[in-house]
Amino acid sequence: MNKQNQFISAEVPLVIAQAPEGRDALFIAQILNNTKEGDMLHIARDDQRLHNFADLIAFFSPKTEILIFPAWDCLPYDRVSPNPNISAQRMTTLSKLAAPPPPGRKRLIITTINAAAQMIPERDSLKNLSFCAMVGDQIDVEHLTTFLIRNGYARSSTVMEHGDFALRGGLIDIFPSGHDSPVRIDLWGDVIESMRQFDPVSQRTADNIEEISLVPMSEIMLDEESIRRFRGAYTRQFGNVLDQDPLYEAIKEGRRHQGMEHWLPYFHFKLETLFDYLPDCPVTMDTLTGEAFADRRAAIKDYYQTRKEAYDQTVRGRAGSFSTYKPLPPEKLYLTSQQWQDYCEDRKIHQFTGFHAPPDVNHMMLDGKVGRDFSPERNNNQALNVYDALRNHCTERQSSGKQIVIASYSAGSQNRLAALLNEHGMSDHQIIHKWANCKKLPAGILGLVILPLEHGFETDDFVTIAEQDILGDRLVRKVRKSRKAENFIQEASALTPGDLVVHMDHGIGRYERLITIDVNGAAHDCVHLTYHGGDKLYVPVENIEILSRYGAEGSDGQLDKLGGAAWQGRKAKLKQRIRDMADELIKVAAQRALRKGAVIQPPEGLYDEFCARFPYSETDDQLRAIADVIGDLSSGKPMDRLICGDVGFGKTEIALRTAFLAVMEGFQVAIIAPTTLLSRQHYKTFMDRFKGLPVKIGHLSRLVTSKNQKLTREELAQGTCEIVIGTHALLGKTINFKNLGLIIIDEEQHFGVGHKERLKKMKHDVHVLTLTATPIPRTLQLAMNGMRGLSLIATPPVDRLAIRTFVLPMDSMVIREALLREYYRGGQSFYVCPRVSDLKDIEELLREHVPEVKCAVASGQMAPTQIEDIMNAFYDGKYDVLISTTIVESGLDIPTANTMIIHRADMFGLAQLYQLRGRVGRSKTRAYAYLTLEPRRLPTKQAEKRLQVLQTLDTLGAGFTLASHDLDIRGAGNLLGQEQSGHIKEVGMELYQHMLEEAVANAKTGIADDEIDGIWSPQINVGAAILIPESYVPDLNLRMSLYRRLADLNDRREIDAFGAELIDRFGDLPEEVEHLLRVILIKYFCRLAGIEKIDTGPKGAIVTFRGSKFANPAGLVEFMSNQSTITKLRPDHKLVYVRKWSKIANRLQGSLNLASALAQAAQNKATQSE
Repeated sequence: MNKQNQFISAEVPLVIAQAPEGRDALFIAQILNNTKEGDMLHIARDDQRLHNFADLIAFFSPKTEILIFPAWDCLPYDRVSPNPNISAQRMTTLSKLAAPPPPGRKRLIITTINAAAQMIPERDSLKNLSFCAMVGDQIDVEHLTTFLIRNGYARSSTVMEHGDFALRGGLIDIFPSGHDSPVRIDLWGDVIESMRQFDPVSQRTADNIEEISLVPMSEIMLDEESIRRFRGAYTRQFGNVLDQDPLYEAIKEGRRHQGMEHWLPYFHFKLETLFDYLPDCPVTMDTLTGEAFADRRAAIKDYYQTRKEAYDQTVRGRAGSFSTYKPLPPEKLYLTSQQWQDYCEDRKIHQFTGFHAPPDVNHMMLDGKVGRDFSPERNNNQALNVYDALRNHCTERQSSGKQIVIASYSAGSQNRLAALLNEHGMSDHQIIHKWANCKKLPAGILGLVILPLEHGFETDDFVTIAEQDILGDRLVRKVRKSRKAENFIQEASALTPGDLVVHMDHGIGRYERLITIDVNGAAHDCVHLTYHGGDKLYVPVENIEILSRYGAEGSDGQLDKLGGAAWQGRKAKLKQRIRDMADELIKVAAQRALRKGAVIQPPEGLYDEFCARFPYSETDDQLRAIADVIGDLSSGKPMDRLICGDVGFGKTEIALRTAFLAVMEGFQVAIIAPTTLLSRQHYKTFMDRFKGLPVKIGHLSRLVTSKNQKLTREELAQGTCEIVIGTHALLGKTINFKNLGLIIIDEEQHFGVGHKERLKKMKHDVHVLTLTATPIPRTLQLAMNGMRGLSLIATPPVDRLAIRTFVLPMDSMVIREALLREYYRGGQSFYVCPRVSDLKDIEELLREHVPEVKCAVASGQMAPTQIEDIMNAFYDGKYDVLISTTIVESGLDIPTANTMIIHRADMFGLAQLYQLRGRVGRSKTRAYAYLTLEPRRLPTKQAEKRLQVLQTLDTLGAGFTLASHDLDIRGAGNLLGQEQSGHIKEVGMELYQHMLEEAVANAKTGIADDEIDGIWSPQINVGAAILIPESYVPDLNLRMSLYRRLADLNDRREIDAFGAELIDRFGDLPEEVEHLLRVILIKYFCRLAGIEKIDTGPKGAIVTFRGSKFANPAGLVEFMSNQSTITKLRPDHKLVYVRKWSKIANRLQGSLNLASALAQAAQNKATQSE
């Protein structure tokens, strides 16, 4: 009997032996490939294994439908709900399993032990819970809305996540469970006219679809029956609700509540298990899954006990300061050990193992064994031995008739591996995309495949070698779609009442609100500003670009007086200072360009070998930055390049490769970091990476003994130490290099003035690479362009497990659980407070509620050496929790720290929160961020929006865009010089950046100051209603941010595209919006023509030119002579244009034609002068 038949006909649970990971998936795939229809269930030990197993099955059995059923990603008895994407995936799978199985379809359901051990809604309750519609169907919008709300969908102004929906007139946006993209339904009356998928980031539609099927987003349907059932069960278990119970109150009112899923049994008549959904199908599970169940069961019991003790104390009158959590008994929601045992026996759950089976159990043997690991050769300091051993191994296996494939994690790592194989004489290989083709490999040819295998395996006729077996540990995750979220972020960071703004002509004022005022009988949206003394200013929305943010939300600045001279004086003085600074920057760049630098070229073979030690796949950004650096090094001029990217985005890798190139050409390298901790980190990284290479690496900082420091200094002078890593100790006068060729500076802005001066002298004619994790505002990126090389790394080198982010009221139980979970898995945690005054309270809170952990406290008020000592001790693992203000360093990399709790998260800015959260999640371990709020006090609407955005942006690529965009940025100015923060205080961050960008551009081109165009905004008065009506875009913040985006449109194409986007997102344009877009287009031509103002009326228009001048007087004369009967120039240099414009439409079109013609006349001069 063959193995597959033995498995299918087995009447008792089997241990399937000699089935290492990879071979187990191949065995299941072989069964599925020989099956015409039916289901199988596989239980993985954890989430990572679940996704890897799914990828393996997709490769080995491409015709099998794979259904994923993940576990909730929150703790048992948590205060937060599962992630909406997890809920969506669970409900999609359950809905498919509840429906009759499709004929002729074979399916593999893959779950985890945590998911299988938890009860779920009974199958019958899901059978009729769907909403299906096709194009042409008539639907009841009210009925659809009720269905969505009851089944866990959330109403939102912008649909971005699974479970969001929005209603706007005749448009319905929904992101359904089980769909990759949201759907926009276009109604004509109550009939579906069209349905299109759309991009959740750009909000633009793409492909048409003909039908949609909506399944629930939640395992709880909040209808009258389930609410009544919950209230009855809850009061029976816990007695009448006397105290404030937010959960009970919310459910009673038909509202969803964070964490309500943990009372799932109270909402349903009956619960079942996943096994009940699949009564007859074969079940397999990973090795050690039984042990994983026992661990899970113990954890559930522990969590329940903790909650129960806190609840009992409250009942006995010792109430805590937080609303009491009333836990339901674990057996109501989770399988007991006995139930699990019964299922294992009744359902014949077969377990895989990579080893031989114990003699006393029922088993079957496969032909698998764990593949060859080349770590002995890799670790004996002779890198080339790995490839010799690999070649010998492959030759030996092929000579015995076995086919060989080498599995890589990604296409990038596959290409790199192919290049290395070619270099080492193994060029007989081909890329394989299908499992069927592996069997057809010609003799002596290696197959290269993409498969998520940590280690290879071998069968009687087949050998798989994993990339990790050859190159060492790879830290690779499946790359998810990067979200370039520019517009979304811009929309999320709209102005809110109370924000300080800067008016180009009137200075600093306070934004009060968006107000619709009547201008000559026409409705007009204006921005209401308040100035010193209560003076008011109304700025039309079409002129919003003359306003800029002053700084972060909550920035303090002095309001200016309307009409006062102080503002103009401050601005003029600052303009001069900025101009001087720009001239200095250009001068430095020019001098550097004239000097000669050492030419450094990558050595063939050795360089690729060094790069292959990088345990990730490079991102496009990294490859571009590396190419930039190599271009600089080989140019013959001294390199001066800044690598800018957030922590963990792979800047250090670029430093390593650059250092390697310099050392191979015989140069010495100095790496300078601002703190002992960062220098220690770099030293460790460099030592690991250069292991086995004939390169001497030294370390200089106050933590190194004086004896070792002296030795390193001598070796540097003699040239025997090729790489030295240190703090500002490296800048001392006693340090002499024999042949310094490259300086790498980490976080230069953290060095003092004296150290910077010494750096300038050292930099004179050597190559310089600067690394920074401080986001650079985009305007600054433009300003620096051409003066020093700038490479941005905006995507992480690996899509690390997204940081699971929770926003919740402060709860000592959740804090305790979060810190202890990290503590028991051997990790560390950060606890960040917005104010120094909070530190003592939090320290006491942890001493009382989490006495098991050892805490350290750090704040900016301590001496720098004291902070460094605490940080070093934390890095060494001497403390479990670091309680601090926001001094958690920007370059800090502590892979063991994977939990962060942020106290009063509503007090932080968006970019600050993003950067803080980026300190965790630096390894393979799942990271958690808890953003806590003050209980019983609601955050401001804008703070709530910020926290919502942060929860949404757990894809890391978008975050860097966010940090560059959001002008909460601290210290960005220091990249150009220390005095800038004072300048920013005078005029605000946005305007300062604009002035700097302009000054640098003019210094480069040599344009005189009086020719600088500056920020100005043409005024167009046409007597038309100009606004985005509330009925068209109901959300005020979204309206405000759309106005802000309008101000950034630069040409006709962008204006047309913006109009098309509005139609796509919100429906046909109302007349007022059409007027607004037309006015924006007229303004575009006015700027080209130098027109400051156009006043229109029934008898025509009066045109005011900027500075009473026209760029091309001859062109104006020609324009007037061609229209002599209807134009004349007044003594005050204003142009009168006589027309009969009784209708608004005539005025808009006429003004457009006039502005366009004058722009053409003005541009003719520009063309001639060119």
